[in-house]
Amino acid sequence: MKSMLLMSGSKYKDSDYLVHTLPWLEQFLRDYKGKQVAFVPYAGVRQTYDEYEKKVQKALESLGMNIISVHRGKTHREVIEQSDVIAIGGGNTFCLLNGLYQNELLEPIRQKVLSGTPYFGWSAGANVAGASIMTTNDMPIIYPPSFNALNLFPHQINSHFISGKIAGHNGESREERLSEFLLVNPQSSVYALPEGTAILIQQDQAFTLGEREILCFTEVMRTQTFSLHSQFSY
Repeated sequence: MKSMLLMSGSKYKDSDYLVHTLPWLEQFLRDYKGKQVAFVPYAGVRQTYDEYEKKVQKALESLGMNIISVHRGKTHREVIEQSDVIAIGGGNTFCLLNGLYQNELLEPIRQKVLSGTPYFGWSAGANVAGASIMTTNDMPIIYPPSFNALNLFPHQINSHFISGKIAGHNGESREERLSEFLLVNPQSSVYALPEGTAILIQQDQAFTLGEREILCFTEVMRTQTFSLHSQFSY
């Protein structure tokens, strides 16, 4: 059974790194104490893979799991195949997806998750679980072979969603940017995850988590709102 936890970001309000996600992760991984987690660090542009691994290990220490970055293996794929859980961290989504292509991990991860291996990711790690990364907020600082992603959640994700414009900002709002995407890609749906929210997926059912509503934008910006703790088919 497909089991995924897609989180908007690593922080919420003034919380420390990944602290607000711990209650979700403790429940999500309750049957995996002591198991091995394959961590994918490719999005962490401003830190080394070693540094990113150590940062996540420290933040998630209370879960009682063995978190190993994929770069520790003879091949990155080897760590994915030998692990019981897959985790993908945030950062730059373009670098993340490029790393997944370079190391030929898209299909191994996809097949593991479809076979029941739990997957959790935050920010960029949530973005790549969708159909493509075309609705990420990140700058394309590197060009991956394709924008097509894992497609485990067969829609678009926009993490860190903020509605409206910040005072003094005269560029496009997030809604305006997403409307541009939907005008060019009218068949798509975009799930917008504000800070402090997540989508929990169990097979073909999804559940909203967090402190705020999650939005789904479709053609011509028709909007569906999922209130706290909603359940929906996707």
